[in-house]
Amino acid sequence: MQMRQLGTQGLTVSALGLGCMGMSDFYGGRDEAESAATIRRAVERGVTFFDTADMYGPHTNERLVGQCLADVRDQVVIATKFGIVRDPNDPTVRGVCGRPEYVRSACEGSLRRLGVEVIDLYYQHRKDPQVPIEETVGAMADLVKAGKVRFLGLSEVSADTLRRAHAVHPISAVQSEYSLWTRDPEETLLPACADLGVGFVPYSPLGRGFLTGQIKRFEDFEPDDYRRNSPRFQGDNFQKNLDLVAHIEALAGARGCTPAQLALAWVLAQGSHLAPIPGTKRRNRLEENLGALDLALAPADLAEIDRLFPPGAAAGPRYPAAMMGLVNQ
Repeated sequence: MQMRQLGTQGLTVSALGLGCMGMSDFYGGRDEAESAATIRRAVERGVTFFDTADMYGPHTNERLVGQCLADVRDQVVIATKFGIVRDPNDPTVRGVCGRPEYVRSACEGSLRRLGVEVIDLYYQHRKDPQVPIEETVGAMADLVKAGKVRFLGLSEVSADTLRRAHAVHPISAVQSEYSLWTRDPEETLLPACADLGVGFVPYSPLGRGFLTGQIKRFEDFEPDDYRRNSPRFQGDNFQKNLDLVAHIEALAGARGCTPAQLALAWVLAQGSHLAPIPGTKRRNRLEENLGALDLALAPADLAEIDRLFPPGAAAGPRYPAAMMGLVNQ
């Protein structure tokens, strides 16, 4: 397995991680036995980087990940997140919290559900607009001092927020959506990460499954699938984005790989400080994704991909308005 370093504090992870969210929430069609088998197969294949959060489920995903990795705890990096608070009576309603006392209580909850003594990488899931980032990161730094967390991360933050946070305590990784159809981080966030020596963890590097070429009809989504509410999967946007994916399918066919492998290889080629975490709940998709590690894209390939799928090409915003409101820009 290829390895990559995130940040300058000593955090090393497999070049491809595994996003575990869909095993418990948001995408429909869940099968816990297959999800557990997928996690275990990932370990067998050399994956060391596993991503979860307290709000996935909520809470059930951390339990699943912790149970599946318990017997290989010393071989893996477990990343989890706090900060998005879901209404227990209506999980579709959510807010954010970055108050120091909440940081501490959220960490205790995650430690308990994961069944671990220390969290390897602890992210603030979304910045609380009511709490200065210095206060939240200060509380996170206290967790490092107390031996409950090894490395700190932030998710979906602006370059300015990252710089302010990094001045309080070294940030090892920033997690943001990044793929061929979401290239916003290239404007200011990726340059800031490079400047500060911060690792970058792209989530949804396959465009929430769209870049795999497997999604052809809106009607194929199950009733509880989050993507039914995503602007990029609705109306005219759906067909426009299908047309873009056709380019990826053609390029992949010419290279003898799958569209998913081509899309992941493109992300991996953006820098050695990037470690994407494609999510899947099935072993066959895991094996397909890992095949991207053997695909080397030449400069001419990258140029052609940029020509066919330039920044801003995807139709529609990446989140519904309410969710975009939680993103620190």
